[in-house]
Amino acid sequence: MVYAFLPGKRSGHSAISRRSALIAVVCSLLAWPGLLAWPGPARAQNGQLVALNAEAVLLVDSDGKTLFAKNAEDEHAPASLVKLMTLYLAYEDLEAARVTPEEPVTISAKAARTPRYRMGLRAGAAVPFRLLLEGVAIASANDAATAVAEHLSGDEESFVARMNAQATKLGLAATRFANPHGLPDPNQRSTARDLATLTAKLLEDFPSVRTLLGSRTFVYRGKVYNRRIPLFRDPGGVQALKTGFTNEAGYNLAVAAWRGGHRFLAILLGASSRSLSFLDAQKLLQYGFVQAGLDPPAPERRPSTRRSRPLALPPPS
Repeated sequence: MVYAFLPGKRSGHSAISRRSALIAVVCSLLAWPGLLAWPGPARAQNGQLVALNAEAVLLVDSDGKTLFAKNAEDEHAPASLVKLMTLYLAYEDLEAARVTPEEPVTISAKAARTPRYRMGLRAGAAVPFRLLLEGVAIASANDAATAVAEHLSGDEESFVARMNAQATKLGLAATRFANPHGLPDPNQRSTARDLATLTAKLLEDFPSVRTLLGSRTFVYRGKVYNRRIPLFRDPGGVQALKTGFTNEAGYNLAVAAWRGGHRFLAILLGASSRSLSFLDAQKLLQYGFVQAGLDPPAPERRPSTRRSRPLALPPPS
């Protein structure tokens, strides 16, 4: 606790008392728990510090080796990263010929009413399955995710049961799905570790999804949907990316980059803004490139040689 020392009537010891009081205040402030304990940068596997905004972070290489982790096992709302599992099951059915890319999907009233973000599906319309997948991956359209789920499993609830069964099969022990799109639900949770595993399996089991997750635009009913994401323009080799956001989750991001025969997979959960999630991803990927010997390490900053000024105390009065 910090106490306020107020001057009283002057006495023969006033100078000493006032100096002692001010010193006591300063010492109390310095000792106050939490005053100087601001969150610092996270520490990488090799002890190197990396300053990141996201609440939970994981960077892994092609072999699944952890290069960097911050709260990677903590449960978090996944937001639209849920759609990675929706895409996994869709590609599984495409590969098994249970559905075809150009197969028409009749949009239900429930799918058309799914809360935003939407691609504007209308109840009763027939939309090619391929176009719905583009809506899920590129526009992160919730109505498209619902339509895909209903088409593949008859209803959303049956599809969610499939999602959870596949999560168990993939070893996603901390993941529970409640819907195919990622809108808030207290029962829907995952971790950076599980989402990295899911993303890696999606890219490995269905390599063609890499093209879909790396696409920037698609057109539906004359409207062009464009992903304006700076990571695609960065020379860091980013070729697959999925974003997610809800007020509960914050800004989430799954990103995969390929350079020099190496794949780097980064998951970021709970960034405070879209731009900061992209900046975190850039930092993580650059860290991975250095660890793989693809880029030289950044020059170390020399500590400042400027001497801090001593605390100025008032002169005796």
